[in-house]
Amino acid sequence: MSTTKVALVTGAGQGIGRSIALQLARDGFDVAVADLAFQEEKARGVVAEIEALGRAAIFVAADVSKKDDVVSAVDAAAAQLGGFDVIVNNAGIAQVKPILDVTPEELEKIFAINVNSVVFGIQAAAAKFAELGVKGKIVSAASIAAVKGFPILGAYSASKFAVRAITQVAAQELAPQGITVNAYAPGIVGTGMWDLIDEKLSEINGKPRGQNLKENVDSIALGRIETPEDVAGVVSFFASEKADYVTGQVLLVDGGMLYN
Repeated sequence: MSTTKVALVTGAGQGIGRSIALQLARDGFDVAVADLAFQEEKARGVVAEIEALGRAAIFVAADVSKKDDVVSAVDAAAAQLGGFDVIVNNAGIAQVKPILDVTPEELEKIFAINVNSVVFGIQAAAAKFAELGVKGKIVSAASIAAVKGFPILGAYSASKFAVRAITQVAAQELAPQGITVNAYAPGIVGTGMWDLIDEKLSEINGKPRGQNLKENVDSIALGRIETPEDVAGVVSFFASEKADYVTGQVLLVDGGMLYN
């Protein structure tokens, strides 16, 4: 059996996913960088960064809302990198809209990407772990919105509450196989997603661009915006042997916004 540690990270072409992929490479993992096909150029840049750290990496095109794509990504990671130990279900989207205005199509889209993909990732990873005889680790993207619902983020909050529930259920069901299942719950991270949220909030409440973001950052106990690297540190822990006895948890990594 291969001694190479292999991780697959979805949505790894930029932002939090990129930082997670690079951190896992520093931790000694070879990494499959999964993202949408139109993100290939960015994702291949991340592959090059991982290779510069002395680890192997591949790009895998995947639309995580499609189960076949997720299964194929896991198969590709195992086949091309020589094993499979960790999946990070990181890919996700935000929607900023009053609950009264959310359309059926918007609900379907956010649940397909934020929730269905996590189920598909758990299913594909668990099957591969069983095939390889590995006690693997499953790590998924939750949010502070998995612990508290936020106004104007109703559908997003609902999708992240769902991730929290799925994490708890999968942890219990997969524990007999020695598989751990956990999730990370970021707060306000300085990425394109929060730029979008700030822009949409400005349209809704009329505050100048940047004002909503500033007000939210001002509420953080540690007094600064979160970086993708802050999130990657928590994923690094969950993916390591240090978290062998941790499962079913959603860990807030928000600088002191919520207290659970």
